[in-house]
Amino acid sequence: MRWVGVAVDCADAEPVAHFYERLLGFEIGDFEPPNWAQRRDPSGGVHLNIQGEPWYQPPTWPERSGEQAKMLHFEVEVDDLDVAVAAALDAGGTEAPWQPPDRDRARIRILLDPAGHPLCLLLRGE
Repeated sequence: MRWVGVAVDCADAEPVAHFYERLLGFEIGDFEPPNWAQRRDPSGGVHLNIQGEPWYQPPTWPERSGEQAKMLHFEVEVDDLDVAVAAALDAGGTEAPWQPPDRDRARIRILLDPAGHPLCLLLRGE
């Protein structure tokens, strides 16, 4: 067995697919707007499938009881946290208004992709 990909649900596949394409340098794979897109790691790693679903509700961050919780989040190592945050914002993400108070903002920053999924940017080597 070999793990080859992960699928992420959202309301509209196109902006989420373009976000990860720009942020991670993934290549465009199959695309069937507005419901499905694939992005591939050019170095051969795990690919990302983006599935648009009409029932999608974005997760609440931080999580709260009785509200839609996140089901997964990405953790991305970066060499320069400020540059990576700027790149994520430029790609269509937003910085989460709530950052975990027990985490050093100089080492980790939580962003949200266009569908509201949390994304952790982690300073490499920390």
